Amino acid sequence: MTQTTSGTADRPGPVARFLEEPPRWLAAFTRTATFVEMALGAVFVLLIFVLVLLQAGQRYLPIDGWAWTGELARFSLVWLTFVVAGVLVTRDAHVSIEMVDAIPNPTIVRIARSVSAAIVAAVGVGLTAACWDLVQTQGIITSPALRMPMSWFYAISLIGFVSTTIRAAVASVRFAVLGVPERTVEDAFADATRVATE
Repeated sequence: MTQTTSGTADRPGPVARFLEEPPRWLAAFTRTATFVEMALGAVFVLLIFVLVLLQAGQRYLPIDGWAWTGELARFSLVWLTFVVAGVLVTRDAHVSIEMVDAIPNPTIVRIARSVSAAIVAAVGVGLTAACWDLVQTQGIITSPALRMPMSWFYAISLIGFVSTTIRAAVASVRFAVLGVPERTVEDAFADATRVATE
């Protein structure tokens, strides 16, 4: 029978320490990647707003409409959806069913959240592989109005797929090792406010 000295049983393992306090360079890289993804998301929201406003204005002007405005607005909506998906997974702000979180057994909640994050990561791997294939093969095809190579369209979406895959895999390990953090309405509001001010 092995005995542990007092305090050693409470010490977290190396994986738990790494997840709780990642190295500075990794934390800085994660912050930078999050900032870039959120900035791209903000640009796409602004682009959608301006282009839709331009489309509405064209209806009342005695000029021919620009077909590329609608196409670029649609592309921006797709890019917005995928580029910020990884950030939403990291901040636990994505659409989810929180019935599992109400289960009183923390072990079941931990397993369910870890498995669901692993499934998101697996789907992310599939989407990344498919998107990479499209980036490689669709360069010859251009969009109807912009004449933009479709490989560009998929390349921007690829950023979000890679981010979602990595962040979901880390979340799965984090839930398995550290457990599921308690979240209150106040926490969610504070996270949303912090995102808005960053």
